[in-house]
Amino acid sequence: MDLRHVPGARERGWYLALMAPNVKGPNYAWLDPSRLYCHPQGLQDCVADLLQPFCGDTIDLVAGIDAMGFILGAAAAAVLQKGFLAIRKAGHLCVETLAQPYTDYSGRQKLMEIRTDVVAPGLRVLLVDQWVETGGTMRAAIELVERLGGVVAGRQDGTGTPRRAAGAAAEPRGRPVPAGVAAICIEDSEGGRWLRERYKCAHCVPPRLQPLFDRHQ
Repeated sequence: MDLRHVPGARERGWYLALMAPNVKGPNYAWLDPSRLYCHPQGLQDCVADLLQPFCGDTIDLVAGIDAMGFILGAAAAAVLQKGFLAIRKAGHLCVETLAQPYTDYSGRQKLMEIRTDVVAPGLRVLLVDQWVETGGTMRAAIELVERLGGVVAGRQDGTGTPRRAAGAAAEPRGRPVPAGVAAICIEDSEGGRWLRERYKCAHCVPPRLQPLFDRHQ
């Protein structure tokens, strides 16, 4: 990969081509998105696309999910000039924590923890992860933030209709949503649809490519 090469026409999602395919077999994820983080312009454009739907919203804190969400989350926090909260797998924090069980994309049962001394009632949190496949990991992170009183996103607009926002889609009607969920890709799975129906979501995959990503092609 030539870190200096930047395409002349940087269309939305151009950096997705920088991601590396799986060459080690079925015990690994089908794709390695982290390769695009090595490209300076690719990383900048990826973060800019993730934050664009939240332009004008109030965000008090960015939270990233262990482990790859730490990279995008910290980058987003730096751009927004906000603090960054790491939501960890259980057993890594030596302070008082709140725990939430969940099932990850591979079907394994796990436990997630958040420190209890940062998120206060009403704090507006943008949750960031690298990828949303089944949605179980992101849903657990949402549960933790909301159990502490934080605001991830309004569940409904002013008319009582569920809010939907993803990628570059137009903002829904109703009161502004202060924060929400961001990931490079939110797959069209049952869990992905659950998130989009209830929270303001941002991702980087253009509509024409979404079916390919959903089929892991």
